[in-house]
Amino acid sequence: MNLSKSPNILFLLFIPFILNLQADSFTYNSYNNHGVLGLINMPSARFLDEGSIGITLYDGTPDQKFTVTSSPYDWLEASFFYTNFQGRPSGFPGEDFKDKGFNFKLRLKEEGLLPAIAIGINDIAGTGFYSAEYITASYGINNLDLHFGLGWGKLNGSDHSFRNPLTYIDERFEKRPTGENEFAGKGGQFQPSRYFSDEDVSPMYGLTYAINNKFIFKLEHDTTLTPGNIGYEIPTNRTSIAFDYNFNKNFTIGVSKERDSYFSLRFSYKQDAGTPKKPYKYKKVERDPELNKYGQLIKNLEANGIGVNKIRETSESVGLEITQFIHPSLNIVDDIIKNARKESGIKKNIQTEYKIADLQAYSTIDSEFEDESKLIYKKNTEKSFSTSNSINFRPFLAAREGFFKFALLAENNSEYIFSDSLFFSSNFKYSIYDNFDDLVVPPVDVFPEQVRSDVKDYMRNFDKPVIGRAQLDYHNTIKKNNHIMLTAGILEEMFNGYGFEYLYFDNAKDYAVGFELFDVTKRDYDLRLGTLDYSTVSGFVNLYYRNYKIIPFDAKISYGKYLAGDIGTSFEISRTFRSGAQVGVFATFTDVTTEQFGEGSFDKGLFFTIPVYKNLVNYTWRPLTKDPGARLNRKHNLHDLLVKFIPFDEY
Repeated sequence: MNLSKSPNILFLLFIPFILNLQADSFTYNSYNNHGVLGLINMPSARFLDEGSIGITLYDGTPDQKFTVTSSPYDWLEASFFYTNFQGRPSGFPGEDFKDKGFNFKLRLKEEGLLPAIAIGINDIAGTGFYSAEYITASYGINNLDLHFGLGWGKLNGSDHSFRNPLTYIDERFEKRPTGENEFAGKGGQFQPSRYFSDEDVSPMYGLTYAINNKFIFKLEHDTTLTPGNIGYEIPTNRTSIAFDYNFNKNFTIGVSKERDSYFSLRFSYKQDAGTPKKPYKYKKVERDPELNKYGQLIKNLEANGIGVNKIRETSESVGLEITQFIHPSLNIVDDIIKNARKESGIKKNIQTEYKIADLQAYSTIDSEFEDESKLIYKKNTEKSFSTSNSINFRPFLAAREGFFKFALLAENNSEYIFSDSLFFSSNFKYSIYDNFDDLVVPPVDVFPEQVRSDVKDYMRNFDKPVIGRAQLDYHNTIKKNNHIMLTAGILEEMFNGYGFEYLYFDNAKDYAVGFELFDVTKRDYDLRLGTLDYSTVSGFVNLYYRNYKIIPFDAKISYGKYLAGDIGTSFEISRTFRSGAQVGVFATFTDVTTEQFGEGSFDKGLFFTIPVYKNLVNYTWRPLTKDPGARLNRKHNLHDLLVKFIPFDEY
């Protein structure tokens, strides 16, 4: 008997071999070929913990795919992918066709006596090459995880398909848009008429089996539509099998035999970035007999990454003006102060005023305390200089000249502090290795002004020392809750100039509002001190909102004039975690029409901040580098500096 043609028999064979493992866990749940938590091509109803971020690299036939996946909540999974279709002409000589899109999966029910259930859409607003919808269920028995569901669209290729049950509700679900309307668009378009529509629907089923701590076996009835517009081979059967090897709980490599037609390779990395790896542990300091209790308090706080500017005292309490840049949340700072107070032998109650770059971020000190207290310590303001060197990875994906381009950059970041309010910061970089030299194909759409689409002209010059940034920043709180920031210099790789930002921020409120205005000039491609013949004034009104209710999130809405001269609105929604990690998406709509914008229809993308070796690494990813909707890549803004002083325990 050919077991590969009898997947149901394989299901039964595995059930007796149950080990004391839990297949539904961070270690054993892995991404499928599409960057969705699942089996091989089939999605599952499993989700990672909120704050998890993953990367998937897939090499199949004919498609190759790169996917970034995030879990802002433990009931929501969102991913963005780039695909390269090998051997499929793109219209440019020697170039394969490329595509990109977004996937979403939503949990409907957690597992209990009955299976977990999830619903999802692949390629939700793309060109339609991978457009598929599904409802799936998962049920675990120790090291065995069973999965079953229904697939529409590109997951509706099974020989065992049956009538779409939604057609019994409404006949509109019988017809799914196909042909030119679905595949020849410019992408970025939502097509609700195709979601969960098809005359019939395919049953999906499969299993994952944790053989031991390292090896996972996967088996599925693969319902991928073949040959379809992607050009898959017509399968000899619908059984796909895979073996995954876990190097550790984060890194996985998988080898698959898909539909008995070809082998594929998949590499994935996942990280639980939402939870601090270890809670911050207070560092105890030996008691110095030559210091009084306040000197010891200062020493204790500085050993834990907190600087003290002033100490004031009344008969009943102590007032601390402190500044810190290391810790990602106010909760950690409060815990450090409590421990430092205890270790210093101070019995009085402590009131605090938090400052960052001379901005008054948060204060429990009132005017009565100010009037009654006496100053017992004030830090001498000293100029200081700090510098650090690092090797950084710079990717450039889905260029017309090649699917994957990258550079290894040696970078120097330095900061000179003139005073608490005045800073000079710089970034210098040099390419140790890159394959950017052949990035020569010009952009298709340049409108209304070329401000970002000439990025390749800059990247080709990384083979010599260049200036990434060199700017002077002044910060001040002009009145309680009213903050300003003045900036001038080389502001980023493509622009220099000067400008200012104002922000009203009260950490007791769930909103902040402000505006910014910058006069900038385009830098030349040598990335030194020269400029090109383009200048503009760009400005925005910004509204920030942090939700404290059941579903925590941060939102930002900006209206104004962008670098290319277009006018419109940007929407941003994100989730920030106690570890300092952040995941979010954004979209921008301006007076540039869909036809003028070209492929992609409007500017959009995702961004994330993840902890790496005790540092926070930021990355913003756009599917396409276009000119409309472009803003300055500022080092930081006032809200970024102040928002971490809102305590997390309020939601």
